[in-house]
Amino acid sequence: MKHYKMIFTALMAATTVAMQAQTEKITVLNMLNEGRIAWFACEEPVTDTATGLSTVKWQNTENRHVKERDGQWAKSVIMTSRTSTGNYERDAASPYVKATSPLVPCGWELTEEQGETVLHCYLKMPADVVTNFWLASDETALVDSETGVQYRARRSEPDCWNQYFRFRAMKDSIVDFRIYFPPLPPETESIYIYGVPNWGLNGYSTFNIKRHGAYHATMMPYDAPPQFHKPKLVREARNYNKNNSGSWAEYTDVHLIKPLKHNAMALWRTPEATYLAVAREQNWTREYFGEGPDDMLIDNNGRRYKLKEVQDYPNGNLFWVSGSTGDWIAFVKVYEPLDPNVRTINYIVPEGEPFQAWGANWSGTVESNLDVGELRKNQKLFEYHPRVVVE
Repeated sequence: MKHYKMIFTALMAATTVAMQAQTEKITVLNMLNEGRIAWFACEEPVTDTATGLSTVKWQNTENRHVKERDGQWAKSVIMTSRTSTGNYERDAASPYVKATSPLVPCGWELTEEQGETVLHCYLKMPADVVTNFWLASDETALVDSETGVQYRARRSEPDCWNQYFRFRAMKDSIVDFRIYFPPLPPETESIYIYGVPNWGLNGYSTFNIKRHGAYHATMMPYDAPPQFHKPKLVREARNYNKNNSGSWAEYTDVHLIKPLKHNAMALWRTPEATYLAVAREQNWTREYFGEGPDDMLIDNNGRRYKLKEVQDYPNGNLFWVSGSTGDWIAFVKVYEPLDPNVRTINYIVPEGEPFQAWGANWSGTVESNLDVGELRKNQKLFEYHPRVVVE
């Protein structure tokens, strides 16, 4: 029941560069956890006419030892890892952040270097200068989820411990902040990360440890394109107008599936396209839906994959589905083909344009760090399941 239209601007670059103040080369001995991405809303940069430098005051910082704007960090975050703080920040963001706010990606990875565990915190510079920033403090720690042993942070680079600070780097470059911890024992299998709020790392969920050498993704085999039950077009759109429900197309005999969680997904990869099936619940015998047109996938290197079509349905226009209350429907969205090395994706449905209809909803959706392998395992959940009615 959504109609979406917006363009996202801040995307992660594929190449990571060190912050200007830190020029030494980093040797990654063992990757412990593949990088994650959190996306934060950011204020528009302000440019100094005298120097020509653009500045952003970071609005996402929160620390309980420092009096800050009440809940500001939680209100301004747009997307975090699904394995960090769950849905709280995303839900809380909606009333406070405009859809046009620039999005800044904050990525991270955990490594072993010279006998220490190092958390690399990457941020794409939204301007030449960032102020009011926070990295780490005495609250920062890694905790073994099995034993409860706490590995407290020792120091940070740059030295900005327990304080707000400002920093400068080239706009759109990727800066690398580092937090150093004692070495994790070889038997450590999963950890919590605490006390790094600007990367959404405040406990809540665990991260699995994967010890191996330099990270090299392997090419995954391809799938055959999904074959879904083709819906029947009852009525074509007539002089389509989003504010006139009588002008929308109508479908019936759609691809039904067993009940799933709302927005449950499955993915198929082919050399030509990426197919993403999304579960929708039918709450009324005649209900309207809208898919596209500006939906996108973003991998954790910041590359975008555009939506090419919505299989068998309009791409962007609202439409009716006639069926039965309690039906579960699958819509298939066709995107550009994923890079063969991609292991996780972010699913983004931008906020849309308002329209006139009962119960109208044009809010956006963000699902972050979705595991491609797990999504492919979900393919069987989307097999056609005919309606069974007992009277």
